[in-house]
Amino acid sequence: MHENRTEYPKRKAQMYAQLQELPKKYKVLALVKMSKVRASQILPLRKKLKGEVEFVSIKDKVAQKALKNVSIPGIEKLIDELSEQCMFMFTNMSPFKLNVLLAKNKIMLAARGGDIASIDIVVPAKNTGIAPGPMLTEFKEAKIPTKIDQGTIWISKETIPVKKGEVINEKLAPLLGKLDIKPVEAGISLYSALEEGMMYAQEELVIDVEKIRNEFAQFHQEAVSLSIEAAYVTPENISQILSKASQSARSVSIESGFMTDETKEQIIQKADAQARALAGKAKDYTPA
Repeated sequence: MHENRTEYPKRKAQMYAQLQELPKKYKVLALVKMSKVRASQILPLRKKLKGEVEFVSIKDKVAQKALKNVSIPGIEKLIDELSEQCMFMFTNMSPFKLNVLLAKNKIMLAARGGDIASIDIVVPAKNTGIAPGPMLTEFKEAKIPTKIDQGTIWISKETIPVKKGEVINEKLAPLLGKLDIKPVEAGISLYSALEEGMMYAQEELVIDVEKIRNEFAQFHQEAVSLSIEAAYVTPENISQILSKASQSARSVSIESGFMTDETKEQIIQKADAQARALAGKAKDYTPA
């Protein structure tokens, strides 16, 4: 008992020292609330973002004391956000980019009772390798058909016990774990972030990348259309402007009867059609 107690001050001292130095080293200090985050989600992110992001799990009281002594603009706003168990991410990348990266690096986790299924839970027909016994009751309650073959439980038919968006109950969750089925998609999102004195709240950090991409594409097309209409030449629109000018010139030439090598056939065809129409009217004309 005594040995355990002597370790705590050392860890707290290390955390205190980190929180004194890292805010001076990086431009962005991002906060993650750990209440709904599992430890298994953190390790893959540490590996993925190694060299770009430093992760520090904190205790709110130690962090509050450490950060109060850091002379960083806006730090007092972040201190007010500290409660329960939290984690800091220190980085020089934009907090918006960091949040997008976190959203892209979701993982599938084993279910706990009460979790919502992120996908249709498909239990394939296979040999489970599980010996018969009390487990048969669990399969039966989950309405997963089984049979006994060669001393093990076999799932006799592919089954979907829970569909996407439905709740995974307390009895089914451990059974799925034994079958190595991970139906819960989990990710981490930033709760808040401080970047060079600017504080961002959780909702401000969420970016719909696809929506913004589509908006940029629309704005680009509108800009191109406007530049063509105004005949404002750029490397991107010059061929379209010349094509439009050529077509306009052809139309003026044909309408005015001004012959060129490119328009003479159309002018003659137009004149012929007008002559035929006039002749037809003259034939049908009856003097009063």
